[in-house]
Amino acid sequence: MAATRTSLSRTNGELPTRTDESLPTLFGRLGDDVMELFNSQLALFKVEIKEEANAYARGVTMIAVGAVIAVVGFALLNVAIAFAVSTLFAQANFSQPASYALGFVVTGAFYLIVGAILVMLMKNRLAKQELVPQRTVQELRKDKQWLKNEL
Repeated sequence: MAATRTSLSRTNGELPTRTDESLPTLFGRLGDDVMELFNSQLALFKVEIKEEANAYARGVTMIAVGAVIAVVGFALLNVAIAFAVSTLFAQANFSQPASYALGFVVTGAFYLIVGAILVMLMKNRLAKQELVPQRTVQELRKDKQWLKNEL
């Protein structure tokens, strides 16, 4: 009769506590609470991992775009160098092919600079990104401390 009867008490706005529950019931509730805590920590971990993966995916995409731009610039620069070298050997004063070569050099250098800036910016942004999900780790530390205090 005493095991089936529960009395609830409130002190200082705290949650009600059961005073005459059996030990197996308390362990069962503790197990349920620990599982609920674990499930909420796992859900938080999944959300943080998704956020981190999205940030890395955007960064990798921008690096790929920067690399493509740099490759275009490199190709244009190589064509320009070929034109410039051929005109230097052909004659000493500037001709129409030499002016084409200067245009290719300027364009190629521009694309190389823009591509390099994009790659470096995204590389630095990704280097600052932390792989450890800080909120989950913080919550796990709090829960560990809470469990130590409760047990």
